[in-house]
Amino acid sequence: MSCPFCGGEGEILGNELAFARYDAFPVSPGHLLVMPRRHVADWFDLTDDEQEAIFSLIREGKALLDAEFSPDGYNIGINCKEAAGQTVFHVHVHLIPRYAGDVENPRGGVRGVIPEKRNYP
Repeated sequence: MSCPFCGGEGEILGNELAFARYDAFPVSPGHLLVMPRRHVADWFDLTDDEQEAIFSLIREGKALLDAEFSPDGYNIGINCKEAAGQTVFHVHVHLIPRYAGDVENPRGGVRGVIPEKRNYP
């Protein structure tokens, strides 16, 4: 099976080592994916330069989304390996704009990946 992220299709931001595109199945308006140009399955196998290139695009992506969508907050997430929910094995970082009222209670944010751990004292 071919990788849906190799080749840079849909690129809206980029640098030498990484690029960003809108998610094909967005959680919210403006949901971006930021990934390395090189096909690598796991965040922990990226070079330091690739990780920095991705972080740079996350900052650029936030500026773009602030201007285009005016979100009220953000979640940033990476799924590493199948047990953590990774389904496309080309590492990608989710930059998810959040909007006031998009969920009843946003407390816990990314902790919601395990629903019973979302709320804590």
